Amino acid sequence: MQPIRLKSERRYLVAFQSKRIQHFFTDMLIIGGGIAGIRAALAIPPDQNAVVVTKDVLGESNSVYAQGGIAGVLDPLDDITNHAADTLATGKGLCDVSVVDMVVREAPDRIRELVAFGAVFDEQDGEIALTLEGGHSHPRVAHALGDATGKEIMRAMRERVRDSANVDVWESTFTIDLLTCAGRCHGAIMWSPHHDKTCVWAKQTVLCTGGAGAMYRETTNPSIATADGHAAAFRAGVELRDMEFMQFHPTVLYIAGSSRHLITEAARGEGAWLVDCTGHRFMTDYHAAGELAPRDVVSQAITTQMDKTNHSCVYLDLTHIEPGRIEARFPHIGRVCAEFGLNIREDRIPVRPGAHYMMGGMAIDTHGRTSLEGLWAAGEATASGLHGANRLASNSLLEGLVFGLRCGRGAAEAAADIPDTYSAPPIDSGRPPKEHQDELINITDVRNSLTSLMTRNVGISRDAHGLDAACRQVEFWGRYVLPREFREPTGWELQNMLQAARLMIASATARTESRGVHLRSDYPHTDDALAEHISTIAEY
Repeated sequence: MQPIRLKSERRYLVAFQSKRIQHFFTDMLIIGGGIAGIRAALAIPPDQNAVVVTKDVLGESNSVYAQGGIAGVLDPLDDITNHAADTLATGKGLCDVSVVDMVVREAPDRIRELVAFGAVFDEQDGEIALTLEGGHSHPRVAHALGDATGKEIMRAMRERVRDSANVDVWESTFTIDLLTCAGRCHGAIMWSPHHDKTCVWAKQTVLCTGGAGAMYRETTNPSIATADGHAAAFRAGVELRDMEFMQFHPTVLYIAGSSRHLITEAARGEGAWLVDCTGHRFMTDYHAAGELAPRDVVSQAITTQMDKTNHSCVYLDLTHIEPGRIEARFPHIGRVCAEFGLNIREDRIPVRPGAHYMMGGMAIDTHGRTSLEGLWAAGEATASGLHGANRLASNSLLEGLVFGLRCGRGAAEAAADIPDTYSAPPIDSGRPPKEHQDELINITDVRNSLTSLMTRNVGISRDAHGLDAACRQVEFWGRYVLPREFREPTGWELQNMLQAARLMIASATARTESRGVHLRSDYPHTDDALAEHISTIAEY
């Protein structure tokens, strides 16, 4: 399928002249402080230096909120081929077989490496405890702190990277855009409240900016997941792929006034039931695997059941599970629910799907190279070929580790061939600064309207009419938001979200079938002739 070429009026979000702002030089620039970015940084050899830039504090990312665990074959009764087969089946025909094989083969070593870094996994009989999750044929999900795996893994990795003498960490620093010239990435232009704009020049750049869940009203993601890397890469001319595939997690706590807390997949793996408002256990009506069906099936079934019962949610029932087991496996969920007067040993938990994981992003090869020379990428900002049209539970932390390591190694090797005397060309935005007019736009109102629109028209179920309406509305907002020059991250985030929304809508419109997490109510069947990727590229 030919790439979709979308016009982008602006190459850079801000006007700048590189001769008139401050500069910083490094061997490696790593943008993003989640699991992929930190693993890339830990792969940098001692004779090179690296800067890890994160727009929040180090580790504040989707990685730290991962509850269920990390998948890998550690049980002698399991096999690499089983893990690969489960991943391929869940991906609905769009996984890259060679990438899947590579990642699942590396999984056991990456998990053991985390132990060496100091991560403490839950154990049973002296071995790492393994649980079963939806889509998996065998128990192979390693977990920590019961249901706070990401928190423990990121703790260990943060401590490790902070002890690395050759790695500097810049927190509260926003990456505005990648610096490019003559088809090559030379670093990025940054902003911080203390130093305003800075050109960071790097021999190699690694982009690990995470996902896009904050573009939806109901999401498990933190508010910083605003597709910044997706949008910046698009403006830089990088090929993006699979932007129609946003995975919705089936079970997100749904209580008025509550932030949308994730209720881990592992709860169903331990035997929890999904019931509707009448008490009917409905998942076996939709799939033979019941609650352990893949996430796309469960999310779509919940949405259908909510429509059937005209009720705003369904319920996760753990009351039949032995109380001690619940307390040991789900302490975090228990504490969160208790804040709202729910006792998970006795009460059903109200849940509904929420945007969870972006499977589309920069197209990369097995080493993490993008289509732009000098730019590498890993994690949720990429389309690696591992997930296809639907991600298998607990493969996300694994992907971040495998590709973060490969990016770090590959980029370090490439940087070693570039002398320190290398001089990047002067790069300017190509236009004079405009008068700031931020006060004329209510950024919060537009952002809230966008998240509602995306939830309504580009959510779990889509159709041509809704996608067309979304396209027209996003383009209307874009006509008065995108040309403006904002002073701080709230404005740039909104511009990035609008840009990413255009890409997602265009890709969803082009895929005239239902596949994985992409459900078209007007094209409800999967078409084998359309088992190919959809790419988007900027056109100026």
